[in-house]
Amino acid sequence: MQITRENLIRIAKETAEKSALSDPNLVAAYLTGSLRTNNPFLGDATDVDIVFIHAVEPKVRREIIPISPETHLDIIHNPRRLYEKPKELRVHPWLGPELYDPLPLYVTRHFFEFVQAGVRDRFNEPANVQARSQQLVQEARQLWNKLKSREGFGPAQELEYLRCASLAANAVALLAGNPLGERRFLLQFAERARAANQPDLAARLLKMLGANAVDKAALSGFLPEWERNFLDAAASPSADKRISAARLGYYKLAFQAMLAGELPQAVLWPLLLTWTLAAAALPPLWQTPWRSACEKLGLSEASFHDRLGELDKFLDSIEALQARPTTSQA
Repeated sequence: MQITRENLIRIAKETAEKSALSDPNLVAAYLTGSLRTNNPFLGDATDVDIVFIHAVEPKVRREIIPISPETHLDIIHNPRRLYEKPKELRVHPWLGPELYDPLPLYVTRHFFEFVQAGVRDRFNEPANVQARSQQLVQEARQLWNKLKSREGFGPAQELEYLRCASLAANAVALLAGNPLGERRFLLQFAERARAANQPDLAARLLKMLGANAVDKAALSGFLPEWERNFLDAAASPSADKRISAARLGYYKLAFQAMLAGELPQAVLWPLLLTWTLAAAALPPLWQTPWRSACEKLGLSEASFHDRLGELDKFLDSIEALQARPTTSQA
């Protein structure tokens, strides 16, 4: 089968219809993510993001199902209770943008009519745009306060650092669009920072991830050990769902494409995130390649305090940006 956007959307619809036949509690299903754009492929790889909504609490919250080495289904299972108050969802930083314009795959009981009427009402008004953004920067600041009091350095601390940076960057992104995609995180953030008239934030985020310490050759050199750790972690039942063997090509092909592009340092976000997730699922002795990479990026225990200082100033800038009036997006 040729992997095209149209074929993947067809597979998404067939998946939802098949699930509805076997699950009487399925209320709705919709497509979101990169397939809602005109160019979902990065390195000829993409995923199919589907959300299933169940009348009862789902037993499984996320599934990764391979389609080919380049793509897979990424299915989120949510309970219906999350959607009971649509007007509140319009200021939800994640579900609000997701529900504003998904592609319905399956629906019962007029679900989308009910939910989208509340979500879309005044969605783009400045006050609601700010509300979605402010939730993330407030959460980021709370996490930063927690981080600065932690001792030591390991995958858990690094994941919290990356989550804090992600919340802060997405707070900027939401001022001019949807949350950032995982693989295109740094590429998209540069666009959103410019839209917010804060283009320097992109360079500062890159520096916080260690981009100034490595060149294209060094980044390429990380890939063999990253892949080894990724596959080892994928075999662990405790690994995050993002670390699934079915997702190896999805990341690896994207990394190769970014390394061949104009901003090879853009690979740092998905590379560092997935490597840290893998390290968190591995025994300490197997974390050595990850720790070595962190040292080269200036994200080791010795330099972590300095990185937290940079993150603090990054948050200061975004908090100052929050205080300024914003205009609604078209």
